[in-house]
Order: sequence, then structure tokens, then C-alpha cells
Amino acid sequence: MWTAILSFISGPLLGKIVDAYKIKVEAKTKGDAQAVELAVEEIKGEIAQRQTEAALLKSEQGWWVTALVRPMMAAPFIIFAWKVVVWDKVLGWGVTDPLDQNMWSVFLTVVGAYFGGRTIEKVARIFKR
Repeated sequence: MWTAILSFISGPLLGKIVDAYKIKVEAKTKGDAQAVELAVEEIKGEIAQRQTEAALLKSEQGWWVTALVRPMMAAPFIIFAWKVVVWDKVLGWGVTDPLDQNMWSVFLTVVGAYFGGRTIEKVARIFKR
């Protein structure tokens, strides 16, 4: 996974650096060589910026509080679903009061967002490329 991310981040930029180096080698005048040097430095700066942004994103996602937001919001609805399905229906040990219309809407929204959200994120990432 990290190889794919790194190749996505550095692949086009690495190609630009190689092209810039080829131009530098072929440059006949000092002005062309200086322009190429500036382009190479700009690309190196862009690579450094992307690496910094990737490290920041990774550190934020790795924080346990950030990672627990989705599961904590879904936990009551997961508990409810398990109770209704396992306790009430499968084992036949109880009866749970039905959710009112508003809570049923919230339940469907949370379940849809929890399972559909990641799919939407992946599709958006594909179209962004």
C-alpha cells in the first residue's frame, strides 16, 4: 500500500526531475542551464511539501482519538442491531421496543454512512486522479 502511495506521490515528479536533468545536459547556454536548475529546485520543493503533508496526515490519522470517532458514533446502533438480531430473533430471549421514525432515520443514516462512506471516498479518489 505504501509503495503505491509513494509511487503516486513521487512518480510524476521523479519523471519531471529526470526530464529536467536531460534538458540540463543538453543545454547549450548558461541561461538554459540556470532555468533548468530553477525548475529542478522547484520540483524538489514540491516533493518535500508533499512528504510533509503525507506525514502530517498519517500522524493525525494515527491518533487514537481521531481513529475512534466513527466507531464511537456507530456503537449504539451496532449494539441495538446486535441486540435485536441475536438476542430477540435468534435466541428468542426478549423483545425490543421498535425505534420511532426519527431514530430509525438516524439508524439508517449511520449504517449507510458507515458502510457506504468508505466506498464513496474510494470512488472520489479514483475520479480525482
